[in-house]
Amino acid sequence: MERIAIFPGSFDPFTVGHASVVRRALPLFDKIIIGVGINENKRALFPVEKRVETIRRIYSREPRISVYSYDTLTTDFARKMGARFILRGLRSVRDFEYERDIAEMNSQITGIETVLLFTEHQYACISSSAIRELISYGKDVSEYLPKPDQP
Repeated sequence: MERIAIFPGSFDPFTVGHASVVRRALPLFDKIIIGVGINENKRALFPVEKRVETIRRIYSREPRISVYSYDTLTTDFARKMGARFILRGLRSVRDFEYERDIAEMNSQITGIETVLLFTEHQYACISSSAIRELISYGKDVSEYLPKPDQP
């Protein structure tokens, strides 16, 4: 049976930290589906179509990675995509506690397992919200964003 994982998030924007999680998880799965979640309660900097397009460009040469947007529960998206795993990255203990509770609920309700990868230490301080703030002040954030075909 094919090992398919979804990597869900708002990815506003998709950072080198996100790319690190995908790169390190790729040997564990046959396929990774990056799911760009649409959350109407969050004010996004970039439209969902641009986020999907940007991530697709980053992975244009990697056939085991695909990118879609979704506006459902993450577990419903996982089922629709045939995924048995949810992939998440952890930057801190606070992230762990939050993700653990969601992972336990998802497993109890759907049987979908969550795989948690710790962020590499050099990316632990990088978050999409911090990058958005830097962008809002006109700062160069290029070092925090992966380049196409070089995740």
